[in-house]
Amino acid sequence: MFTKVLIVDDIDFNDAGAVQVLKNLGIPQVDYSKYCDDALLKIKKAQKDNEPFELLISDLSFKEDHRVEKLKSGEELIAVVKELFPQIKIIAFSIEDKSYPIKSLFEKYTIDGYVIKGRHTMAELKKAIETVAETNEKYISPELAHLLRDNTINEIDDYDIQLIKYLSIGITQENMESTLANAGIKPNSKSTIEKHINKLKIYFKANNTTHLVAIAKDLGLV
Repeated sequence: MFTKVLIVDDIDFNDAGAVQVLKNLGIPQVDYSKYCDDALLKIKKAQKDNEPFELLISDLSFKEDHRVEKLKSGEELIAVVKELFPQIKIIAFSIEDKSYPIKSLFEKYTIDGYVIKGRHTMAELKKAIETVAETNEKYISPELAHLLRDNTINEIDDYDIQLIKYLSIGITQENMESTLANAGIKPNSKSTIEKHINKLKIYFKANNTTHLVAIAKDLGLV
């Protein structure tokens, strides 16, 4: 079992519940932070003092307040921590239930677990911690388990996401070529754009680009 854990969440109620779960598991050192910048500083200091955190539990979204933060989301914090301290285990802890953002956390940052906030949050958090600590396997809330088995999203790359984002803000397919060229995005030929948009329509069974954007929003792609 872990001996030193950091919780990053800006909601007191969630902090209290998560801390109690960790105490029940017999974890001796539990620290927490309401800001991602503060969390990163704590992780760096602990590493420098040769008393590193073994597990990071982080929410994904944080409300802005009077403080100016460099790291504005849990995803940004996770990205930095994984780059600097890849040995730290990470469990994301959020209300986000869209497939693309969740799957990206596992694929881009190789997080170790994902717990969706809901009625059974604390019980699932306990199970996630036990799974990650004792079996070294990935954990995801049962209602989201299908996401890791869904290969559709694997076919979508960053270029496709950019196209959908431009479509979602009103850039027409006809104007996409010049938009990509002005943004310095390549390839930006008309034929390539048509090929990718047609591929997306087929993957998501969209009737047109408007329908495609709607489906993409439902999946959390944009």
